[in-house]
Amino acid sequence: MFVLPLILAGTSLLIWIALTFFRGAFWRLGAFDDDQWLHPAPQKWPSVVAVVPARNEAVTIERAIASLAGQSYKGRFQIIVVDDHSEDCTAALAEQAAQSGAGSALVTVRSAGRLEGGWTGKLWALEQGVAEARTQAPDYFWFTDADIVHEPDTLERLVSRAESRRLDLVSLMVLLEARSRAERLLIPPFLYFFLKLYPPRWIANPKSQVAGAAGGCLLLRRTALEGIGGLAAVRSEVIDDCALARAVKRSGRAIWMGLTRRSVSLRSYQTFGELRDLIARTAFTQLRYSAPLLLGTLVAMLATYVLPVVFSVTSRAVVWRTSLAAWLLMTLTYVPTVRFYGLSPLWAPALPLAAIFYSYATWLSAWRYWLGRGGQWKGRAQAPTKAAPGA
Repeated sequence: MFVLPLILAGTSLLIWIALTFFRGAFWRLGAFDDDQWLHPAPQKWPSVVAVVPARNEAVTIERAIASLAGQSYKGRFQIIVVDDHSEDCTAALAEQAAQSGAGSALVTVRSAGRLEGGWTGKLWALEQGVAEARTQAPDYFWFTDADIVHEPDTLERLVSRAESRRLDLVSLMVLLEARSRAERLLIPPFLYFFLKLYPPRWIANPKSQVAGAAGGCLLLRRTALEGIGGLAAVRSEVIDDCALARAVKRSGRAIWMGLTRRSVSLRSYQTFGELRDLIARTAFTQLRYSAPLLLGTLVAMLATYVLPVVFSVTSRAVVWRTSLAAWLLMTLTYVPTVRFYGLSPLWAPALPLAAIFYSYATWLSAWRYWLGRGGQWKGRAQAPTKAAPGA
């Protein structure tokens, strides 16, 4: 009875030693916080077309378009908003925003064609925007979401980094809201877990196979997009941003991903149910719809995040000290993420609670997939379906 807890506690500690010191320092956010960097301006500003897919975004679309139209970019810049068969007044509000102020000269609003088989909705909308801009032959495409607002210098910073470092894909993880109790508990872990899966240092390393991106703010060189065969190369991907980054990196081109507080998501999650659905949309996709990988992930989450807490209250000194050491490493590596969101470090020890919630949402993601409702996005089930777990 004493040996098994010691083995499990020791395993958890070894996991955290590996994550802390041998996982690309994913938790040291300052190394890839773009807000802290200065980028030299290019001698000539390249042309850029922003493509904004919008589906049922009536609440945020006007502010998103206004922030794009207000960019201080010195080069040629156009904005194409693609209404993806919205069921609200997104299209009308987008047209209204396009015709007002600076937007009248910059913004074009078009409706997406009928969704073709084999495409996910967002990628099909992006493809419509890329096709619209084809005659302009821009140097870069800027893919950004309809619920994000950007500081006026955002595009300049993106292009300056891409040009000065000869990057073909640059993406920034925008700041998500962390105001409600559910958001404060679960949004910082969303960033933490993502960075653990896709350490930015490994993404930028051409010798590493790790490739990731943040689709809410993604600058892509046109020639790089053409080099992979266009968006059709990833047309069926639910996690489209990472799939696009993977395709670009495999083609031998340079990519980079970082963080910013200067681009902010307007979407709020007031309840735990809303965040559960956010996680469940792509969690099982990340596991390639594999039941064995699902089981392995749940066991790994238990060993990594839960057992250190459970065994830290045992009576055996060697067990609780080992477990407490693992929990301490977990907490210390999580503090930078908590502080990135402007929250008290006292939230850091609560990461195991968030891990339990994410494990539940991951299981739910698999269950919905098996029921034929996987990859839900704006009322669409986008994941391939199977009738049963063993199918």
